[in-house]
Amino acid sequence: MDKNMSMTKVVMPEQEPDVRNKNFSEVALGYTKEMAMEEARRCLNCKHKPCMDGCPVNVPIPGFIEKVAEGDFDAAYEIITSENALPAICGRVCPQENQCEGKCVRGIKGEPVAIGRLERFVADHHMANAMPVDVKIEKNGKRVAVVGSGPAGITCAGELIKKGYDVTVFEALHKAGGVLSYGIPEFRLPKDLVAKEIETVEKLGVDIETNVIVGRSVTIDELMEQGYEAVFVGSGAGLPRFLNIPGENLLGVYSANEFLTRVNLMKAYRFPEMPTPIKVGKKVAVVGAGNVAMDAARTAKRLGAEEVYIVYRRSEEELPARKEEVHHAKEEGIIFKLLNNPCAIHGEDGWVKGIEVVKQELGEPDASGRRSPKPVEGSNYVIDVDTVVIAIGQSPNPLIRQTTPGLDTQKWGGIIVEEDTMKTSKEGVYAGGDTVTGAATVILAMGAGKKAAKAIDEYLSK
Repeated sequence: MDKNMSMTKVVMPEQEPDVRNKNFSEVALGYTKEMAMEEARRCLNCKHKPCMDGCPVNVPIPGFIEKVAEGDFDAAYEIITSENALPAICGRVCPQENQCEGKCVRGIKGEPVAIGRLERFVADHHMANAMPVDVKIEKNGKRVAVVGSGPAGITCAGELIKKGYDVTVFEALHKAGGVLSYGIPEFRLPKDLVAKEIETVEKLGVDIETNVIVGRSVTIDELMEQGYEAVFVGSGAGLPRFLNIPGENLLGVYSANEFLTRVNLMKAYRFPEMPTPIKVGKKVAVVGAGNVAMDAARTAKRLGAEEVYIVYRRSEEELPARKEEVHHAKEEGIIFKLLNNPCAIHGEDGWVKGIEVVKQELGEPDASGRRSPKPVEGSNYVIDVDTVVIAIGQSPNPLIRQTTPGLDTQKWGGIIVEEDTMKTSKEGVYAGGDTVTGAATVILAMGAGKKAAKAIDEYLSK
C-alpha cells in the first residue's frame, strides 16, 4: 500500500464560522471513508510507536490506523476499544497535540498524523453501522461501587465489569456522564453521542444510579457496610473558584460550571426553540483562557450575545486552552482582551454593568513556568458588559472528604493516592481523575480509572 507523504493532515470539513456561531450543531463534521483512509496512509507505522507513549490509556495507535488504511473499520474499532471505552468522545475532546500527535514522527517536519480525527471516524462509523453483540461475562460474585459517572468513573466501571465484578455507579446529577454531559458544549460533544457511549458500558451490565449524592444520600462507609468490597471515587472537580473581587455577587455573574451546566443539562442549547434557563446579555466577559473559558465564550455567542470578550491576565503565548479551541473562538468572533486582569465588577440596580480591569505586563516565570503578570500602575479601565462568566478553574467538592474518616487529602481538597495504584489512605478505597488532580483532561481521568480498576482487581483477587 502506497504511503501518503503529504506534509499536512487531510482537512476535516467544518461549519462556516458565521453559520456555526449561531447554532449548537457540531462544528467539525468528521471525515468520510475516503478521507480517513487517505489520512491513515500518512502513518509510517514506526517500530518504536512513539505515539503510544503519549496516550494515557495505551491505545495501539499504529495498529488501528493500519486497519483504517486498509478500509477494515470494524477491526480498527476492536483495536481501539481493547484499551479505550469512549473512543467517540476521546476523538473529539482529547488534547492530541500534547499527547499522541505530539509524539508523532510525521510532526517533526510537517503536521502529525490526525490520530484524533481517525479515532473519531472509527467510533462514529461503528455507531452508525455495527450490529448489537451479546457479551457473555462470567461473574465472580464481588461488588464494587463507583462514585461519579464521568470519564474516570465510567472507565473504571467498564474495566471492572469485564473482569466479572458487579458494579454500581452512583451519580449525583439526574443524567450520567459527569463533565461530558454538563460541562462540554453540544457543538463540541453532542449529548446523544455521550449517551450512546455510556449505554455501551451499561449493556455490559454496569448499573448506574442517578440522583445519589455520595456524602449526603449515602457515605462511603455505608456503601462498604452494604457489601461493596471496594469503592472507586471519581467525583470530579465541580466546585468553582472565584476571583474574590468586589461585585462577584451581582446578578449576571456566573461560574463557568453553573453557566455550562444550565446550558447543557437544562437544554439552553435548544434556544430559541425553548426558553433558555440562563440570562445572557448583549455583552459578555469570560474571565480565564482555558478550554472551559473558550467553551463558555463560544456558548454565550450562540445564545445571542453580540460581543463576547475573553479577559486573561497573560499574553497569547501563555493561553492554556487547546490551539484548536482558540482558533475556533477567534474565527467565531470572540474578542481577546489579553494582559488584562479583573479587579472589580460594577453594577446598577443589582445587575452587572461593567468589569474593571488593570493592564498587565509579564515578568519572570512563576512556579508553573509561565511568566508572572504584574499590574501597570494607573492603567485601570472598565469594559462595558452585562454578563460575566468566571472560568478560572474548579476544585473537588468537599463533601466526600468531610464525610469519609481516614481519607487523606491535599490542602486544596484533592484526594491523595498512590500513583501506581490510585489507592487512597483508606482500606479498599481508590480514587482518580479530577478529584485527585484538580481539573484536567478527559483522557487523563480515563487513564486513572483504568489504573484503579487493575489495582482493585488485584486487591480483591488476593
